[in-house]
Amino acid sequence: MTDFHLTLAQALSRMPGPYGDHYAELLQHGTLTVGLYAPKGSDPQTPHTKDEVYVVMRGAGWFLNGKDRVAFGPGDVLFVPAHQEHRFEDFTEDLALWVLFYGPQGGEAGR
Repeated sequence: MTDFHLTLAQALSRMPGPYGDHYAELLQHGTLTVGLYAPKGSDPQTPHTKDEVYVVMRGAGWFLNGKDRVAFGPGDVLFVPAHQEHRFEDFTEDLALWVLFYGPQGGEAGR
């Protein structure tokens, strides 16, 4: 793995990551952090201090973002503003998502 190219297979080989069984941080540059998130059974995460983008690589289920709930599948992109309650629900066992945290603590101002 280089510092500019990540493959899903390489990322999965780094699981479990140093932050637990579900997340491995893989790349950092400036305010950007890229990781792989692959929860098993349930999604225990809590709100984050930075804005966040998920890219669904494999798996499907439901995503709760604040009061909104949507179905998701491979290729989908999901955005979560900083401090927003969110979680994955009723997802398949093979769920794997790229996670991109970026911007300042507290998130960027929306348009």
